[in-house]
Amino acid sequence: MTSEPVDVPIRDESIRLGQFMKLANLVESGAEAKPVIADGAVSVNGEVETRRGRQLAPGDVVTMGGQVARVATGEVEIDVPW
Repeated sequence: MTSEPVDVPIRDESIRLGQFMKLANLVESGAEAKPVIADGAVSVNGEVETRRGRQLAPGDVVTMGGQVARVATGEVEIDVPW
């Protein structure tokens, strides 16, 4: 069972997976994102993604463990529950 995704706004039209994970507070740093992604612990839109440089666009959903974050646009406040 997955929880409802938390919207995490980005400033540009796209963002790299590693950067997004840091922005969404799924990891503390980009360096921490690399092994987690390489281990296959992260999925994008329901498919395992092992490329840290994967470009994400608004609407893409990133899942890591029980945490689900969706790429959003606009001035939404980041309010992640973790």
